[in-house]
This record gives sequence, structure tokens and C-alpha cells, in this order.
Amino acid sequence: MRATDGMRKYLLELSRQYPNRNAVSSEIINLNAILNLPKGTEHFISDIHGEHEAFSHIRRNASGVIRRKVEALFGSSLSKEELAELSTLIYYPEEKLDEIRDRESELDGWYVATIGRLIDVCRLVGAKYTRSKVRKQLKRSSDGYDYIIEELLLGGKGDYCASISKTIVRTGAAERFIVAVCSAIKGLVIDHLHIVGDIFDRGARADIVLDELMRERSIDIQWGNHDVLWMGAAAGSRTCIATVLNNSITYKNLDVIEIGYGISLRPLSLFAAEVYSSADVSCYMPKGNSGGDTLRHDDDLLIARMHKAISVIQFKLEGQTILRNPLFHMEERLLLDKIDRVRGTVNIGGVDYKLRECDFPTVSEDNPYKLTDREAEVMAYLKNAFMRSEKLQRHVAFLYEHGEAYTVFNRNLLFHGCIPLDEDGEFLALDAAEGKRGRELMDYADRTARQGYFAKEGSPERQRGKDFLWFLWCGKDSPLCARKRIATFERLLVTDESAWVEPRNAYYRSWDDKAIAEKILREFGLDGARCHIINGHIPVNKGEEPIKGGGKLIVIDGGFCRAFHTKTGIGGYTLIYNADGMRISAHEPFTGRENAVKNNADILSDTVIFEQRADKIRIRETDGGAVIRDKIADLMLLLREYESGGIKEISV
Repeated sequence: MRATDGMRKYLLELSRQYPNRNAVSSEIINLNAILNLPKGTEHFISDIHGEHEAFSHIRRNASGVIRRKVEALFGSSLSKEELAELSTLIYYPEEKLDEIRDRESELDGWYVATIGRLIDVCRLVGAKYTRSKVRKQLKRSSDGYDYIIEELLLGGKGDYCASISKTIVRTGAAERFIVAVCSAIKGLVIDHLHIVGDIFDRGARADIVLDELMRERSIDIQWGNHDVLWMGAAAGSRTCIATVLNNSITYKNLDVIEIGYGISLRPLSLFAAEVYSSADVSCYMPKGNSGGDTLRHDDDLLIARMHKAISVIQFKLEGQTILRNPLFHMEERLLLDKIDRVRGTVNIGGVDYKLRECDFPTVSEDNPYKLTDREAEVMAYLKNAFMRSEKLQRHVAFLYEHGEAYTVFNRNLLFHGCIPLDEDGEFLALDAAEGKRGRELMDYADRTARQGYFAKEGSPERQRGKDFLWFLWCGKDSPLCARKRIATFERLLVTDESAWVEPRNAYYRSWDDKAIAEKILREFGLDGARCHIINGHIPVNKGEEPIKGGGKLIVIDGGFCRAFHTKTGIGGYTLIYNADGMRISAHEPFTGRENAVKNNADILSDTVIFEQRADKIRIRETDGGAVIRDKIADLMLLLREYESGGIKEISV
């Protein structure tokens, strides 16, 4: 059968890479070998919320995988203390070496022994990969020592390797080499990282988390509602900017704004100090101190005034966004015009609620959602600062490049919030998304979120996209927010806590139903025993199980954020999916990097293996395997063309 003209052009192009039968046959053999290797380890983390130290430790210890590898190799030959120290060395090699250098009297012997053990660990974690893949990772992570590490990996434990190790020590390169091997181990132990949303807000330094994520070799991100809020702010949405600042100021978390992204809040602080100098701001006092030790604004009264100033601006800008987008169906959030200043109440849904305070000198009764000239000036400055923050723009560009509203990966469906459902368990159509539902809704959300950042500045498409990014943050039945409403105004100003309720979408009343989970999976083209939904967003509280829907749905938001620890009782869930199956780990709260280094204090984890294979999962069963099989089929066509003389071979 002759190749079509289009296929022939493709095969001619392919022949440039594989110019003869030997080259084609060699690649087919190589690819078939890869198909039979065990699948790589996938690591799932969700709802980091700026907790950079806890995230960094979980990533470094691969949710306990490295510790288990160390114990498997040396459990019978090293003490518990030695096992813990070797694990900590792999996590934090530079810091741990500083401590060991001051303690060890016979460093040369320690270096040689440690290099041997680290090479054993590296060999174990790299055993599931081709030599070519290991070589690429070594080149990427081992700071020029890739050739020597490879020699040691291949050389076993004989005199040859002992001689290499002693030479490394004798030349003064031992510590640099140890750091390089530790980096290689961490790079090889996880093949692919999934971040299932909410990198930003609450914790101190989301920017540090993103700096680490940008160094990952293989990663995807599913946007969370907090992420799209920052994406909207970077796009220049004043509504998103005001909300970002309100969230940060509420938790006295200013380092990420001022130090992380270099955005000065001085114009806002001057405005707040002037306009609200005599105002009662007791209900605007910050809830805590997540910002670390370098806060510039250590005056809680000033922060409270800033909080009031940006809250009023936020409510005005939200009102403008809602009025501009009637199909968002969020008119019930228009509350500034429902305030009775004489009685000190606000009417919400036909009910009058007592306000904590109603001194709003910048709110006009004639046009309550219009910014004053001074407020507009402050927001113009802040918009410019957000759009000109080089680091923020770099981080948001990364979120767009590696992120999406949902991901289908190796027969698993990953998303942060929900697939909106109605009370009957059917896919809910959203007018805000042109009536789309199910997978079409998620595709629409992804496309429109990109439009908000990439469409031409000043165009209707850009404005629509920016408004939709805000809708994804807090809109009615938004797939990322997953609530009927968000009660920011009420939680801040209304005394009656019954008004604070934020009803969730019906998805959360259905996620224990296996049939519903399977229906959602089918909507995204997934069917069969080993398909799952991986979900973040809603912390799993004490007494709840993270595995739902008859094992088809796994919730991995266990509460990285310290604010949730009292409710969840743990420091977060993570998920590992390797060739042996799936295991979910519940982690204890992290006690800090210093304690981890000094006392070898790891994050202790309670691990549940909830889906285990009797036979290992091979690459041929993965998405990557499907790509390889397609390439093999193409190479077989090229081989036939060479054999028939249809394409001329070139000897090299």
C-alpha cells in the first residue's frame, strides 16, 4: 500500500532523523524497550497557599518516598538516627553538610562512606528509567559531575568505584559532589509533578513556591480560584488587584506583595491614613501574621486602615464588574446600595442585618459603586505596579504555559474545584459561560481565562476575559470557586454569622456517589477501573475520608495552610502514583526548615495504599506509552518505504 502524498512528505521529513534501516530499527528496538519499563512516579500536591517551607520539604522528601528508599537499602545496616540523617542530607545537603563538617572528626572517611550510600540510593531511584533518561537528568541537575556519577552508578561497589570516591575526596570536591548526587536523587525520584491548584494566598511567600516550581523538569498545574485571582491581577483587572490586596492585608501577609513582587503599598497606606484617620477600624484588624519577620507595616492600626480602604474599593469594583456582566447572576452581591446608614443595617435577600460599622465617607449614596478621584488614582498606580512587576509577570506567564482549568493525565482527571452539578446530579449550564456545561464549560473557562491575559489591551475580549477571571475566583457556581456565593462583605461587616454561609455547589453533595464520579469521568473520555478524579480545594476535616465515590475520587487538600490545621488535624494530603499503584499520605504539620536540618525532623506521614497492582504498571499503559506506540507505527511505515525503495537510504 503506497503512502499518501501527505504521509510521504511526513516520512521524508522523518527520514532526516532516521536516514537508513539501521537507524530506524535501532530506534524501534529502543522504543519497545521503553514501553516495558515501569511507569514513572507521579507526585500530586494541592492547596499550597504560600506555605513555601512545608511545600519545599514535601517536594524534597517526595512525600516520604526518599525515606522509604533509604530504609529499604540500609534499614538493617544503619541505626534509626543514621537513616534519618542520611535522608535529611538528601533533602538539605548544603545545610546538613555545614552541621556535619563541624561535628565529624574523620571527615574523609565519612565522605567516602556517604558517597557510596548516596550512589546506592541514586541507582535505586534511577533503575526504572532508560540510561539515556538518567543521563539527561544527571546532566541537568549534577552541576558538571554527571559523567562521574554515571560511572559510579554503572561500576557497582568494586575497587574502581572506591578509587573514584577517594579521588573525589582527595581533590576537595567531596561536598560539591555530595550536593550534586542529592540533587540527582531528588530529580529522579519523581518523574512528573502535578499541582492541583491554589499556590497563592494565606501563607507567606507564594513567590518562593513558584520559583521552585519553575525549576521542575516535568510539571502541570490545574488553576485554583486563588491562582486565577492573581492571574487577573497580573492582567490588570482592578477588581482582582483590590481583592488580592484585601486577602493579603487581611492576614497581614505583605511580604509577598512588597518583597516578593516589589509592589509598593505606600500610595494605599497614605490614602488610608488620610481618609480613615479618625474612623473606627476595629473590625478591620488583621487576623494574624503570615508575612514572616520582615514586614514593613508592623503598625496594626495602619494595616487596619489600609484594610478598610481596599475593602471599600473592592466592593465598588466588584459592583462595577457585576453590573457590567448581568449573565454572572450575582446581583445579590450588590450590597453598598442596600446599606441604611441611619439604622446601621444592610438588607441582604430581604433581611436586614446589623452592621459592625457603616462609616463609609467615600461611598456616594447617588452612585455607591463609583470610585472617588483619589481611589481611582490609587488603583491606577496599583494596576501599573502589578502589570510592571517583572517577577509577577514571569510567574503568571508560567501559570499560563504549564497550567489549565483541568488536566487528563494517565487516565486520571485533575481539577481544583468542581464540575458544576445541579441538585439532580446533572451537569449545570452556566449563563456566565454562554450556557456551557461539563467538559465544554471547563474548556470555555480555560479559553476565556487566557483571553483575559493575552487579548489586546483595551479590547472588549480582554475586558471580558479579565472579568471572567474574577468570576472564576468567586462567581456563582464557578467551577474553580464551587460555591453559590462568597460572603466577603458579610464576614467582614455583618454581626450575624448566619449571613456568612457560603453554600457549595451540589457537586459536593454528590461526590460520595460512585455513579456520579464515573459519569464525570466519562464526560472527559475516561472509563474503566483505573480512572480517578483528583480533586483539591476543600480541606478534608477530622473524621472525613479523602477517598470518595467508591474509590473513584480522591481529595488531596488536607490543609497545607496553617489556618486549616485545627479543622483538619493534619498538615496536608499528597498523592503518589507509581508503578505499584496509588498511595495517599496524610502529613503532620511541618515544624520548620531549621528543625528539619538540625534535628533530622522529617514530616511524618500516615500512608494508605488504596489501589495496588499485583503486576507493575508499565509505560505502555500510560499516555506517554500511547505516544511511543504511535511513533513506532510511523517508524514501521518508514522502514517499509526503505525496504521497497520508495525512499532512498543514506549511509552515515
